[in-house]
Amino acid sequence: MSLKKSRSVGAASSRNGLGKQDAESRRKRKVAEITQALNTTPVDVAALRRMAISEGGLLSDEIRQQVWPRLLNVSVENIPERLEPVDRDNNKDFNQVLLDVQRSLRRFPPGMPDEQREGLQEELIDIILWVLVKNPQLHYYQGYHDIVVTFLLVLEERLATALVEKLSTHHLRDFMDPTMDNTKHILNYLMPIIERVNPEVYNFMQQAEVGTIFALSWLITWFGHVLSDFRHVVRLYDFFLACHPLMPIYFAAVIVLHREEEVLDCECDMAMMHHLLSRIPEDLPYETLISRAGDLFVQFPPSELARERSQLTAVSTFKDFELASTQQRPDTVLRQRRKEQQQRTLEAQRGTVAVVQPTARRLIRLAVMGLTVALGAAALAVVNSALEWAPKLDLLFP
Repeated sequence: MSLKKSRSVGAASSRNGLGKQDAESRRKRKVAEITQALNTTPVDVAALRRMAISEGGLLSDEIRQQVWPRLLNVSVENIPERLEPVDRDNNKDFNQVLLDVQRSLRRFPPGMPDEQREGLQEELIDIILWVLVKNPQLHYYQGYHDIVVTFLLVLEERLATALVEKLSTHHLRDFMDPTMDNTKHILNYLMPIIERVNPEVYNFMQQAEVGTIFALSWLITWFGHVLSDFRHVVRLYDFFLACHPLMPIYFAAVIVLHREEEVLDCECDMAMMHHLLSRIPEDLPYETLISRAGDLFVQFPPSELARERSQLTAVSTFKDFELASTQQRPDTVLRQRRKEQQQRTLEAQRGTVAVVQPTARRLIRLAVMGLTVALGAAALAVVNSALEWAPKLDLLFP
């Protein structure tokens, strides 16, 4: 009896050992692929994007320091050596930023010496105020500091500032409007995704009248405010930086869908449902959910969901790799989009628009993820159909 037990324990131990060796082998292989992509001339951003999305993400903060700037198309060589000092005394946002930063103790690693943490909090304030002063069209919102602190903890102040500015004028632009109108509009993409995947959950949530406000902090902080494990936060940031600006909404949807049983077992009451959904479980299968969110993005792309909505937001101006390479601001791109729409109408009247065969539709949808952020932070159009990208596919997928 004891001999059989000993053999069983020994076999399990052997399997565990092989599993660890296999995991280490995969890790080394991925590090090698990332290094090769970084050393390619020009840098293979598409490969880096795939690495950031795939299982395990970018693996370490050392790698993120090299890859995150590439995903946002930020030239490290052009970053100023020193930030211009900000006049805190005469800054309209300083008091609110100070309060939020002082309340952000839980965002710093446990056991960090007080002196080091206080120094980082001062840098956090400087980064936020510097971005706002340099970009007066941006408006501070509570929760913004949760995103900025993540970049600060992974990167040093100088690099974090450059990336936060790029993110703020692109992915986060709608959240930094004077009002929350566009933020609410983006949040309203959540329920249509849930409805397409699981009508029963959707109908139950509608009956409870829970709305979508439970996911507001998820969206505007990229889950940084609600996740206690920093490893999970940076893993999601790897994913979001490599994808369309609306990907956090898809991830929010898969969290709700993953908790189907809990939702349906909950009392059909707004307060009870909000209480349940607003608290994210600690043991979520993040890699599975990331994969599922990517699948849903391909199945139900923003362009499809946007056909039901008429409001134009900043994320709807993220079109393709051509716009990304020009690093245009969303308001500029929006004006350009309107001109392009008028031009396409004229071309269609002349019969010059390329026709996409039905057999190509599936390939185009599968290419959605690959087109996203091809040369930087800009991503796919939300309003226009995916089919209009077809003539450009050969440039990215020869």
